[in-house]
Amino acid sequence: MLPKQVRLVEVGPRDGLQNEVAVSLDAKIKLVNQLSRTGLSTIETGAFVSPKWVPQMADSASVFAGIKRKAGIRYAALTPNLKGYEAAKAAGADEVAIFGAASEAFSQKNINCSIDESLQRFAPVLAAAKADGIQVRGYVSCVVGCPYQGDVAPADVARVAKALLDMGCYEISLGDTIGVGTPKTVAAMLDAVLAVVPLEQVAVHFHDTYGQALTNIYTALLRGIAVIDSAVAGLGGCPYAAGASGNVASEDVVYLLNGLGITHGVDLNALAQAGWDICAELGKPVSSKVGLALQAKCLKN
Repeated sequence: MLPKQVRLVEVGPRDGLQNEVAVSLDAKIKLVNQLSRTGLSTIETGAFVSPKWVPQMADSASVFAGIKRKAGIRYAALTPNLKGYEAAKAAGADEVAIFGAASEAFSQKNINCSIDESLQRFAPVLAAAKADGIQVRGYVSCVVGCPYQGDVAPADVARVAKALLDMGCYEISLGDTIGVGTPKTVAAMLDAVLAVVPLEQVAVHFHDTYGQALTNIYTALLRGIAVIDSAVAGLGGCPYAAGASGNVASEDVVYLLNGLGITHGVDLNALAQAGWDICAELGKPVSSKVGLALQAKCLKN
């Protein structure tokens, strides 16, 4: 059954921009401020990670300091360790996110430890956040496929999702990091996760490498999942998978939800404008089909 209302988690300023060429601090602040005026309730604003590995996010503290916060919006940050958490807290992040992989090969290749060891590293972050009253969101990457091992078993995804839930994450976002999922593989993965994680604590995060993101989102909606991650203008990509395109575009998701009669509270035209402006800064075309259509319509008029 389709949900009556969906909450969109806008990840463009973090997950999108961290995989694009670097833009100015002013451009990042402008993007978050524009998104704050669209009706979104959650905006992933930055990441407190090593600038050596993710230089695009090196100025996240300045982004948080420069934005005009709007009441009712949660400004979130990615925090892989306690140092990152403390920096996010100092910057005034309303919530933080941690991330684990469902693929053992991915975990070993990228952080040189097992999945279980990677999860143990988050314990201090969750303990500190609990003491501070800050909610923690858990990401699971490679939920249907991995660039190193290929297919990922649904049971492996369910195990990691349940572990993050048991550790104290209030919500689990299931990420098809390289965008290889189809409705069949996504359905199997979701059914496995929903057997161990409550429906209201599950979110989905799809990349559009093979053009399947919207169909995969619809598969999730049919199961009642009511939280969707997306990135304005389809920003981003995946540094671990050659040719992987960005996150599903927020504009395309909003158009889909409009067509299904699902409430979301987001102004599509304002969202599209934010996408056009950040893509102009990046010097790239908008990846959103809806964004491009609206842009052509505006130019025609």
